[in-house]
Amino acid sequence: MSRSDYGRIEEAILHLAANYKDQPGLGELARRANLSEFHFQRLFKTWAGVSPKRFGQFLTAGFVRQLLRDSRPVLEAAFEAGLSGGGRLHDLTVNVFAMTPGQVAAQGEGLDLVWGVGPSPFGPVFLAQTPRGICRLAFLGPEGAQAPLEKLENDWPRARIREDRAAAGETVDRIFAATGPQPDRPLSLLVKGTNLQLQVWEALLMVPWGTVVSYQDLAAGIGRPRAVRAVASAVAKNPVAFAIPCHRVIRSSGALGGYQWGPERKRALLGWEAARSGTGRLASAGVA
Repeated sequence: MSRSDYGRIEEAILHLAANYKDQPGLGELARRANLSEFHFQRLFKTWAGVSPKRFGQFLTAGFVRQLLRDSRPVLEAAFEAGLSGGGRLHDLTVNVFAMTPGQVAAQGEGLDLVWGVGPSPFGPVFLAQTPRGICRLAFLGPEGAQAPLEKLENDWPRARIREDRAAAGETVDRIFAATGPQPDRPLSLLVKGTNLQLQVWEALLMVPWGTVVSYQDLAAGIGRPRAVRAVASAVAKNPVAFAIPCHRVIRSSGALGGYQWGPERKRALLGWEAARSGTGRLASAGVA
């Protein structure tokens, strides 16, 4: 499957999400994608790992609410071990390096930064990285790379910035090549933010693949139970899509909530992870 086929998959997910109560059939979805039923089924299953019908079950509010309930014990253990215990559960897969105040003030002076666009299972992504790690990853919209590139230049006005499609493409492949939670080798991220933002982004790395957390539980997990709005703002400002999994944060009601790269992409990410993690078993247990 070509990763450019995500456009057809996204259209099917949009239709499934809008009409899940009517349970659109394979024929209807295939016609909308302008494909035969056989080819559409094969394309969708190659991408999602499950049939369109099964994936549609992952999009229901009931499934998401059940997933949230089942995730809580796992997250409580992760937060306790990772935050209170001094260890970091994500060290084997993602290493986070925060910019020092001095480095932030220098506005990237002396920093070599390369960027490029690469394909992912969720559409093209813009990636920027330094020798110390990835500093930006954003799913592209219709406007292409211009907007994230301008933001990168504004964030790092004194850095030496150049395009390197090959290097960016290799890193994008590393991030998305795995069909489970472990990349082939640890990723390194270089991020800058306020103390609260950095704390929230670190906590997000403890939300396991195939699980979700509410904004309220995330705030409680970092010891800031009354700072839900500030925590939500920090989630929304995540500079590294997917690698820092802000798509796993939902509302306590089971509603998906916002996502800076589009709500349907968030829906696709959660369903894709559920299909590959085994959490999709909830759908076959009668959750609808």
